[in-house]
Amino acid sequence: MRRICFLFNHDQIHQTAHSLPIALRMVRMEGVEVTLAFSSPLLESHVRTLAGSDYGRFRAEMLSVSSPGSKFFVAALERAIPARKLAIYRDNLAFFRQFDALVVSEKTSLLLKSHYGLVDLKIVHTKHGAGDRAIGFDRESARFDLVLAAGSKIERRLMEDGGVPAERIRIVGYPKFDLFADRRIASPFPDQTRPTVLYAPHPSPALSSYYRMGRQVVHALAHSDRFNLIFAPHVMLMQRRWTVTVSPPALARVDRPDPRDLAADNVLFDPGSAASADMSYTNFADIYVGDVSSQIYEFLLYPRPCLHLNAHGVRWQGNPDFAHWATGPVVGPQDDILAGLDHAIASFPEYRPAQERLFADTFDLGDEPAGLRGARAIMEFLDGH
Repeated sequence: MRRICFLFNHDQIHQTAHSLPIALRMVRMEGVEVTLAFSSPLLESHVRTLAGSDYGRFRAEMLSVSSPGSKFFVAALERAIPARKLAIYRDNLAFFRQFDALVVSEKTSLLLKSHYGLVDLKIVHTKHGAGDRAIGFDRESARFDLVLAAGSKIERRLMEDGGVPAERIRIVGYPKFDLFADRRIASPFPDQTRPTVLYAPHPSPALSSYYRMGRQVVHALAHSDRFNLIFAPHVMLMQRRWTVTVSPPALARVDRPDPRDLAADNVLFDPGSAASADMSYTNFADIYVGDVSSQIYEFLLYPRPCLHLNAHGVRWQGNPDFAHWATGPVVGPQDDILAGLDHAIASFPEYRPAQERLFADTFDLGDEPAGLRGARAIMEFLDGH
């Protein structure tokens, strides 16, 4: 009997759908016991909702921070860094030792091998998102025993940039599409004749458009009589008053837009609900506005106009970390956002071939659900095939 654990250890829910569809397929296979492990009731509740009646098939475990040293560490630093997430590993080593494999969507779990001696535990990385940022393909990726890739672009950059051997990569498609590709929501706006703009900035101060352009973008659209706006930043952007990132290193204060702009009847502000992570907005919107968020590729499931915000004056042409900026016009802080949107709409036919090419390179959708392909890849890996 194989014992596999899917770990959900994050501050928010946005990574859940990148691994849960694999667990939902695996739990129905013979010869495997699947455990879902959570670091917070928020994550457990979200997974329970998504899994529905299948939740009862799993063994579920709520992990805690129990040692006095870890509790002090969390109390002192959690406001600045994800201290609780790190302490979860240290205080649950006996729990993790019991499994043949641990399936994760992020990289901090590698601490179990590098710092806590669990060298025999196989750790499988599902990744989260399918964007172009260099951090998604750094050398840390090569420390996983198996990496599941959404498509050819991911596989190629994992090998070229991350040094991941080809035999430790499996292309399985994008599990999140299993759950949300067909999700549709009703319009939240009084005037449904206006095209809806989705503005989804990334949280990293060194990369995001929000800190230099975001308030102006929201203001311009809130006062426009031609557009509706869904302002749904990355779920981590509004979680703390200050944002600290390690790669690239950056620190910035997070100031929200003018409350009067957010209260406009053509503006929907979502700082981190389930809808901001389940493709509700990427499927609904008519136009995408963003910077380096991987949500651009989820939006391209159905090609539509895109506008990219170059807040930092990046020389992006030819840089694979900004490949997605070839899917629409690029503007900077000096440019008129409304004029940029008009240009994005008018020029969409020119950009559509690039959108379709980049989407096909990013996702191998295949004939089978990604969750099934991922579950099969993990079991075959553990069986030595």
